[in-house]
Amino acid sequence: MNPPESSTASSSPSSIASVTRREWHTSSDEETAAVGRALGETLSPGAVIHLFGDLGAGKTVFVRGLASGLGIDPDEVSSPTFTLIQEYRGQGRHPLFHVDLYRLAGAEVDDLGLDALATEGIVAIEWANRLPASQPHAIVVRIDDEGDDRRHIQIDTPSS
Repeated sequence: MNPPESSTASSSPSSIASVTRREWHTSSDEETAAVGRALGETLSPGAVIHLFGDLGAGKTVFVRGLASGLGIDPDEVSSPTFTLIQEYRGQGRHPLFHVDLYRLAGAEVDDLGLDALATEGIVAIEWANRLPASQPHAIVVRIDDEGDDRRHIQIDTPSS
């Protein structure tokens, strides 16, 4: 079962690109993962996903769903907090690179070579607010924890 979705299209007066915004309210980890799975089913190499949300908001749960949508076993997905980048290759339609920038800043982030990873597969970046520069082509996912496994998920997808 997919959680209810609402969507709107908008553009910022300060930019030429427009963004499609979709929103969900989920009430379980399974529903949160289902939103990630639906997004994963649409992605191709070069896609970059920026994930924003407080500690424990459900970013890794969302990425497990994303992995499932790519044909990767979601049980293999874990938070890369201490490893920085978890690679999931050899299974699924495309490689998935799950990045956690929580413990990094500035030049340390540049040293990871995230742009090169995007040419090889899908890159999902937790704590994307630590990136030194914005990436206007990235899909932006915001997850707000509303308590008791309830979450508000907002996905902004730039127009091609």
